[in-house]
Amino acid sequence: MFSKILIANRGEIACRVIRTARRLGVHTVAVYSDADAQSLHVEMADEAVHIGPSPVGESYLRGDRIIAAALSSGAQAIHPGYGFLSENPDFVDQVVATGLTFIGPSAASIRAMGLKDAAKRLMEKAGVPVVPGYHGEAQEIVLLASKAREIGYPVLIKARAGGGGKGMRRVEHPDDFSEALSSARREAKAAFGDDRVLVEKYVDKPRHIEVQVFGDNFGNAVHLYERDCSAQRRHQKVIEEAPAPGMTPALRKAMTEAAVKAAKAINYSGAGTIEFIVDASQGLKADRFWFMEMNTRLQVEHPVTEMVTGTDLVEWQLRVASGEKLPKEQGEIALNGHAFEARIYAEDAAKGFLPATGTLHHLKFPQAVPEGASMRIETGVRAGDAISPYYDPMIAKLVVHAKDRPAALEALGTTLSQTEVAGSTVNTAFLAALAADPDFRAGDVDTGLIARHQQPLTDVAPPTGEIVAAAALAASDAGSLPSSNDPWSSLAGYAHFHGMARRTRLKFGEDDIGARISVRPDGRFQVALDAPYDNTNSHDLRAIPRLARWPGHVTVFDGAVGYTFTAPDPLARSDDAAAASGSLRAPMPGLVKLVRAAKGDVVARGQPLLILEAMKMEHTITAPHDGTIAEIAAEGSQVSDGTVLVRFVEEPNASSGAGV
Repeated sequence: MFSKILIANRGEIACRVIRTARRLGVHTVAVYSDADAQSLHVEMADEAVHIGPSPVGESYLRGDRIIAAALSSGAQAIHPGYGFLSENPDFVDQVVATGLTFIGPSAASIRAMGLKDAAKRLMEKAGVPVVPGYHGEAQEIVLLASKAREIGYPVLIKARAGGGGKGMRRVEHPDDFSEALSSARREAKAAFGDDRVLVEKYVDKPRHIEVQVFGDNFGNAVHLYERDCSAQRRHQKVIEEAPAPGMTPALRKAMTEAAVKAAKAINYSGAGTIEFIVDASQGLKADRFWFMEMNTRLQVEHPVTEMVTGTDLVEWQLRVASGEKLPKEQGEIALNGHAFEARIYAEDAAKGFLPATGTLHHLKFPQAVPEGASMRIETGVRAGDAISPYYDPMIAKLVVHAKDRPAALEALGTTLSQTEVAGSTVNTAFLAALAADPDFRAGDVDTGLIARHQQPLTDVAPPTGEIVAAAALAASDAGSLPSSNDPWSSLAGYAHFHGMARRTRLKFGEDDIGARISVRPDGRFQVALDAPYDNTNSHDLRAIPRLARWPGHVTVFDGAVGYTFTAPDPLARSDDAAAASGSLRAPMPGLVKLVRAAKGDVVARGQPLLILEAMKMEHTITAPHDGTIAEIAAEGSQVSDGTVLVRFVEEPNASSGAGV
């Protein structure tokens, strides 16, 4: 076993590797960029090395700096985590050339599976079923469009390099192929440095089921059963589970055998995942699954496999990379119970899952789970940390395990309802709604489920009068929340003949809310909300609600939903009058990748105006209303959250619009 390893990653996966290494007595070296100087993974590691500025291209993708850090610190091996350099065979070659060990597969194995088109040709030779499509080298648009017609619409354009849904577009009609291809190529080039694509038949009711495989350097390979990752938005996984719901013995046998066959075909060593697309239109059948790709690394969703098999896959990685044989043979690996993983992201589900930034002023995870269930939280952040625009906006992975799927689902819903995040828009309400969706609960899940149910899954009911009253009560106290059982006792003051009242104001979205707060002799707080906001008008509050107060704001938690109110400073100058009335602002920090309109153009509501690249994804910004463009951001410009992207000519006596 190694005595010291360097972790060439950040965030929750770096913290995850550190925990196992610490348990095994292995010392760890973290690397960090400027943005991560105070991060949790830096604090947890035994030592840390600075590798460059915040952008990934100047830090976490700088293999030379990472190798130099490993050599200078005396590390014997490098663990890549996932993403960044984890599937870069050139980096593996460089690591090995310096005498260090790469904790993962060989460069040859990564190359064999790194390009989707070549991997599928290899799998066809190995006898593994492959999705019908074009996996050739030629990339002329005329040829690709011709192949799409031969395959039959709808088709899926996929970047041949990388993964995570980037560079992927579904195309329903031949007229849309050219535009979708251009968009997929741009995104693939930005994410992976390779704009080549393949074209495949789009399966009507696709299930995404993958098999965890593990190999060693002695020719052994096993599987650790399957995971279902069909719950996806924008081709990115949201909730994963193991085992797959509705899995039949015949399909499991066929899939796991194919997965092990695929791993052995490339002499695979280490943790890997064979991803299959399954046609679930007629149920799960052994002849209706096809190889999609192999991820030659540890997956984000590996904890659900660990929960149902009782293994530590990071420990296996360290043991195999240090020269040991696989810890278990196939017959020793058994399934036990059911597990779910929910990815908690800083994103706005109601706005098409736009990534968000912000400071995590309040972060609280559940302390308990239902009887018979267990839980683990995988995170790389703490309260007070910032969600940076430079990296993936994941806050945490909430993982639960129970004896069966219904019990695990109950645990998932309960723990999501107890998770509290304030300071950034988060997707906990969406995750809870998905976990409660009737089709999801029934196990009738395919990759299109979220898109079909998106509105009910992302709609959030407005706050009740009780929630608004609680927010007003919290906002009325200018100091910090006291720790006593009576947190707002300072409101009571003294009055000889009658209770004193205090006025306060709040904003929730566009709503301006006035409230009058008084304290009853029995200790209850009476909150009267100004009409017409609340028909009840008056609320008596005794219990302390679940809430967080942070600079200028109050967030009240109701289940998995966090309602955030602005508590205006009456002395601050209002900027409303100065705001650009006919403008369109950036919903997040990013790069203006492409501009599709010009000054003086007359545009219609919904017309694409520009493409903003943020969080490694492309986001199309459309016109919020009809109008004439007065100014538009320059292509290639870097913008921050709220930057004016487009300014419209103001029409006389016309109401202006803003937003996306």
